[in-house]
Amino acid sequence: MKLLFLGLGMQEILVIAILVLLLFGGKKIPELMKGLGKGVKSFKEGLNGVEEDNKQDKTEK
Repeated sequence: MKLLFLGLGMQEILVIAILVLLLFGGKKIPELMKGLGKGVKSFKEGLNGVEEDNKQDKTEK
C-alpha cells in the first residue's frame, strides 16, 4: 500500500475526514478552513517581515 501523508494510508485519512465531518458538521468546515488560511497567510507575512528586518539590519552595519 502506498503511503500518502506523514505515513498515513488512504483508510486512515478517510477515517480522520469522517471524524472531522462528524465533529464540526458540513457548514462549519469551510469557516474553519477560511480561518486556517488567514492564519497561515498572517504567519507568512510575519516571517517575511522578520526577514526584511534582518536584511535591513545587515545593510546598516
